[in-house]
Amino acid sequence: MRMNFHRPLISAILTIVGLSGLCFGADTHLIFPFPQEIETLSAHFPLDESVRIVLPEQASANDLFLARSLMAELSDRFGLALKLERASRLPDGKRVILMGAITNPLIKAYCARRHLEVSETKPGREGYLLHVTPEIVLIAGSDERGAFYGLQSLRQLIGKGGGGWRVAGVKVRDWPYKPFRGLKLYLPGRDNIAFFKRFVRDFLALYKYNHLILEVNAAMRLDRHPELNAGWIEFAKDLNYSRRDRPTGPHQEYQDSAHHDTADGGILEKEEVADLVRWARQHYIEVIPEIPSLTHSYYLLTRHRELAEIQNAEWPDAYSPCDPRAYELLFDVFDEYIEVMQPRLIHIGHDEWRAPIGDWGRCRGKDPTELFAEDVNKIHAYLAGKQIKVAMWGDHLVEGVRGQGPFARVSPTGYAHQWPGSLSLAQVKEKIPKDILIFNWFWREGKTGEGEMNEVKVEEWGFEQVYGNFTPEIPNYARRSSRASVIGGAPSSWAATTEFNFGKDLMYDFLGCANLLWAGRGPEAKQLSQLVQGLMPQVRRYLGAVAVPSEDGDPIVPINIAASFNAAGNLSGLQTGKISLGPKVFELAGPTPKGYDAVIAGAGSLAQEAKGIAIGEDASSLIFLHASARLATNDWAYRYIYNFADTADLLGWYEIVYEDGFVESVPIRYGVNILEWNWERNPNPRTYCYRADPVSCGTQPQQPITLFAFEWVNSRFGKVVKEVRLKATSGFKDTRGKVIPENAVILKAISVVKRRPHPEPVKARTSN
Repeated sequence: MRMNFHRPLISAILTIVGLSGLCFGADTHLIFPFPQEIETLSAHFPLDESVRIVLPEQASANDLFLARSLMAELSDRFGLALKLERASRLPDGKRVILMGAITNPLIKAYCARRHLEVSETKPGREGYLLHVTPEIVLIAGSDERGAFYGLQSLRQLIGKGGGGWRVAGVKVRDWPYKPFRGLKLYLPGRDNIAFFKRFVRDFLALYKYNHLILEVNAAMRLDRHPELNAGWIEFAKDLNYSRRDRPTGPHQEYQDSAHHDTADGGILEKEEVADLVRWARQHYIEVIPEIPSLTHSYYLLTRHRELAEIQNAEWPDAYSPCDPRAYELLFDVFDEYIEVMQPRLIHIGHDEWRAPIGDWGRCRGKDPTELFAEDVNKIHAYLAGKQIKVAMWGDHLVEGVRGQGPFARVSPTGYAHQWPGSLSLAQVKEKIPKDILIFNWFWREGKTGEGEMNEVKVEEWGFEQVYGNFTPEIPNYARRSSRASVIGGAPSSWAATTEFNFGKDLMYDFLGCANLLWAGRGPEAKQLSQLVQGLMPQVRRYLGAVAVPSEDGDPIVPINIAASFNAAGNLSGLQTGKISLGPKVFELAGPTPKGYDAVIAGAGSLAQEAKGIAIGEDASSLIFLHASARLATNDWAYRYIYNFADTADLLGWYEIVYEDGFVESVPIRYGVNILEWNWERNPNPRTYCYRADPVSCGTQPQQPITLFAFEWVNSRFGKVVKEVRLKATSGFKDTRGKVIPENAVILKAISVVKRRPHPEPVKARTSN
């Protein structure tokens, strides 16, 4: 079947790739983002060690990079050791993988012989053909980037089938909808560098993003200003130790968010930052440093409050645009980042200027809008002298967003003051350079009610723009994004760069926007929620650092936990007997003579603790099949920067009790490893579960019951797990300080991934 995704055939692709239900087995093949054109074939390419990756005799650096990347993928994830073979023509009688741009002579000859149209303009920049038949896997890129993105699609087509590994048979012709496909993140901390590299290679590149906006603050070693590094660490510690997400002004005026979790509140060496940039570029991702200026400038002022306009603030957030010394410091910081990161474009921030005008010192009596425009021009001129372009948040250019200022504010102490407003239309037209790339986060209809009109104005003024803080909920995307000024978008992370934060909060946005930016359209919210949940095993497999025993072929054996049932879950229509999700097998026991059908711990009239579920195994892992009784909350990580874990409601925990008495606690957190049993009936578009997979367990398709399979990996191989206890929380307070509503954890089954047996000893051969 041939599909063109410029037509409304999302439901067709969802059905074809197995997304019409919620059960995603190991043999589901999906290219995501959706290709522009795809034809599925009945015959597949068997993948074994007889296959050769063929290179021309004079292979380019990109040809070698593609080949070595695929070799590493097949070796590390599939246990296949494929070899390279250089040739002047494709070898006869061998199954081969051939990858590269159309300039690769082997690819050029093969495409000509097969009458496949591939050139710099067909499919076009970053485009590729991917053909998979039983004899050949062909990736032919219009350019080197296109060949690279063809490889990312190929990675997603590898799965089990026919008793071994195979590549699903497809014919794909694909190209991007938008040229700017970005994510905005914080520079990672040292302990998260390995995760960051996995995220770049196995998420950003895999899902065809090509820009990374990396906020840096004073989180890199600054040789010219070591005091900024010292102040940065002091600042982050102070906010965390005092349990705050931001400081306030002298009269408790509201200040900018602090972003003090950039680099986890620490410092990376220049060599580490340079290596991260090199790694991203190797994967065709352009790094754009975001160095906040004018606003969100805590990092500049921790040891230089003399440069702040509001000098008596505990931690000033904005420098004085009337003090030339502020620019000397700022440009010194720019120069060190430029030297290390060598960017073509720098994001200079400039959003949310909240300096209370009534308290101004050096700038007293001056027009804040004129000061804003002068500040932008000083920075623009400095960077232009280094042949570096500028990007910035655009809210202070749009009257409908910031309002005609100054406008009145009152602090919690009753202190009356004013905030700067937006520039006038004349100022925007006359005083702001039009080669600045505007990050438009005010595309939402929301409070202003004129999201689309805002981007129309930005276009009319002569700017290019990208949708900043992008999310898949943007209305009328097809029409709005077709404007010539809209070159792409970038969803944002506003919390530390960690697997936990990204996994629980941002997969819906990151995946949904990847599809909008590459394919040009996406499924509706409910379908996207199901699609995101279906992709979680693949995402976890790539981003996690721990091997998952259930995927490595050892026996998975259900444990009969009926003897520990302590309550009735009252889930009418729940299946009994064996049920599976891929290789994972569970035994759903029926009710006991007392009518109990689950192990339950909860609040109110329920038992808060369920004791002694016997295991008695040196298990490689335990797989819990459970659900919550009710909806709960997973709040954004940035709501609680000093305690990310508790942004997800803690419903309870498992206690893993070893034979030697050691106890390990495993938190049960909503949206992290559990959701409610009736999630499948009406899934909240943004609700998904990162570390657990849905298993449909109902007998009535119209009234589905969903339990979630969560795998805990044994941290003490060789030690026997005696039993598991389930405990419920009581009085857990959410990020707003409120005790969460009563809830319960319903545990229906546990399965064990068995310890791999020792092989039989090889008997010595005896001679007669």
